[in-house]
Amino acid sequence: MSHGATAILFTRFGLGHAPEDLQLRLAGSFLPLLLDAGEPPGALLFYGEGVKLVCEGSPVLDHLKSLHERGVTVLICRTCLEYFHLVDAVRVGVIGGMPSILEAMARADKVLTV
Repeated sequence: MSHGATAILFTRFGLGHAPEDLQLRLAGSFLPLLLDAGEPPGALLFYGEGVKLVCEGSPVLDHLKSLHERGVTVLICRTCLEYFHLVDAVRVGVIGGMPSILEAMARADKVLTV
């Protein structure tokens, strides 16, 4: 991630505090809009239940892959993946630790939690 870019933090299996199906629907609307944005974010950071979004079976996996292919850093918390037994299910991004996530947040001009 280049210095100054926006980092977006995903801590839930979807967006916001709502029933899971609505959270996933909102994520399914939000991520394509990021793809269409003139300047995509520098990084998408995943921890807590958010790590499930980058794993096999995630309904937003194709959107995340497209963002990653456009150069957006996708960074996932290893501790969280291990907790949910999902290390082998990751289908996009780089597995790192909390220090890597904190570093990406520190380099960003803005950190948004969705």
